[in-house]
Amino acid sequence: MKGIVFNLLEEVVTAHIGDEAWDTILEYSGVDGAYTSLGNYPVEEFESLLGALSRQSGKSDREALKWFGRLAMPHLVNRYPEFFTAHKGMRSFLLSLNDVIHAEVRKLYPGADVPVFEFETPGGAKAHDTLIMHYRSKRKLCQLAEGFIAGASDQYGEVVTVTQSSCMLDDAPECVFVCRFQKRG
Repeated sequence: MKGIVFNLLEEVVTAHIGDEAWDTILEYSGVDGAYTSLGNYPVEEFESLLGALSRQSGKSDREALKWFGRLAMPHLVNRYPEFFTAHKGMRSFLLSLNDVIHAEVRKLYPGADVPVFEFETPGGAKAHDTLIMHYRSKRKLCQLAEGFIAGASDQYGEVVTVTQSSCMLDDAPECVFVCRFQKRG
C-alpha cells in the first residue's frame, strides 16, 4: 500500500482528533509511523492503524474507514487540484476514476495498486441522478471508497446518497454502490 494513504491518515487524525491521538494510535497499532508518500507498506500496517483508530474513536472499523475517506478529501484536493478542477460535478469526477485519476496515480506512485470501477447508468445515458458503481479491489477498502465519495460530494457542493447493495466484506464478489445525486439547495 502506498505511503500517501498513511500520510493522509496521519493528517486527518492530527487535524480532527489531535497529535496525542495519533501518538496513541501508533502505540496501540505497534507500528513506527514513519511513512514516505512514495514508499510501499504492508496493508496489514494500515489495518493495524485502522484498528487503533477504531479503538481511539469508538467507531467500528468500517465507520472509521469511511470517516477517514471523507475527511481526507480536502487534503487530496490541496495536493492534486487538477484532479478536481477538471470536473464541474461529482458524476463527471467519479466517471474519471479509472481512466484519468487512477492512471495519473500510477504515474505519480509507480506500483500503486488501485481499485477498478465499472459504471452503470440506470435509465440510459440521460439519467443523471443515479450512477451505479461496481468496485473491485483485493484490499476490500470499499468503506474508504464510500468515504471518498462523501468527501468529494462536499467539495463539489452536491448531495450524494450512497447505498451499498453488495459488499466484498460480506463475501460478495464485488461491492456495488448506488449513488443518487442532488444539488444542494
